[in-house]
Amino acid sequence: MLIGVVGLMDLRLLGLAKRLPFAPLHRLLPWGIAGFGICLVTGSLFFAGDPFQYIHNPVFWFKLLFIILTGANVLAFYLSGVFRRVEDLGRGEDAPLAAKLIAATSLVLWVGVMYLGRMLPFLGDAF
Repeated sequence: MLIGVVGLMDLRLLGLAKRLPFAPLHRLLPWGIAGFGICLVTGSLFFAGDPFQYIHNPVFWFKLLFIILTGANVLAFYLSGVFRRVEDLGRGEDAPLAAKLIAATSLVLWVGVMYLGRMLPFLGDAF
């Protein structure tokens, strides 16, 4: 849910699916937030199950760093005024460069979070 919604919004800002206006995509954001909440709960349960297998693994700390950086990226999107410039982005309109940079950063960071999470058992020395 999280990656589907955020990825779709990011790809639209980067210029894919320009025939879609941005506002309807942004209305899907509560689903993305719900997906993040589910990931947060399940990840916390994994951690609580055996924290020592995680705290000694540098891959886990990189994953947390990427999650923190995605949070900073979201804050940059909403607090810098970029969102106000793209919220009324219509069909065929191109997003400003700042929005494209934030969208590209978001995609890279979220793919990194997914990769590091998936590779956690295979990279590092915790498992």
